[in-house]
Amino acid sequence: MQQDWNIKARSEACDATGRPFDEGEIFHAALFIEGQGFRRSDLCEEAWKARSLDPSAEPPFSAWRSRFEPPAPPPREPLPRDDAEGMLRRLIESNEPAHTNTRFLLAVMLERKRVLKPQPSPDKTTLIYERTGTGETFIITDPHLSLSDLVAVQEEVSALLSGLSAPAMPTVQEPVTAESETASSPAEAA
Repeated sequence: MQQDWNIKARSEACDATGRPFDEGEIFHAALFIEGQGFRRSDLCEEAWKARSLDPSAEPPFSAWRSRFEPPAPPPREPLPRDDAEGMLRRLIESNEPAHTNTRFLLAVMLERKRVLKPQPSPDKTTLIYERTGTGETFIITDPHLSLSDLVAVQEEVSALLSGLSAPAMPTVQEPVTAESETASSPAEAA
């Protein structure tokens, strides 16, 4: 039913009133099930209170309070870099079911580094995270890994991070000379 590879961006304004959030303002974020995925709604304190008084309002799948921080301009990087967050984003975009365990482990790593902050989830199969600083929501499936599974997944994550973080080196071909051609002739090697 649910897609575990969605990233939901935080709004910079209240979805109900349209008023932009002020820096440091407390607002409410809520996820609603919509079709096969989720819809995120960010509401100011007043709109959240009004919504909670409305008996016909749809109950959220998950909701939490957060403090609005305007997005910082991205730092200039002289060379593109790859890290756990970049890898998680790529694996989420790739939508490959084979990477469910890897997405989970990367999300847990980012939680431990306090890059992702866990949010309440009503079920045991879905983990909901909010990205500190940007307020994006990451929805990850919990594959309920056993300790025996962790070694293989850690090796996969390590290989992906080390393989993708180092830029591929172009191969340099030696100029072909008459001497090198005769010395490495396939007929002589046989």
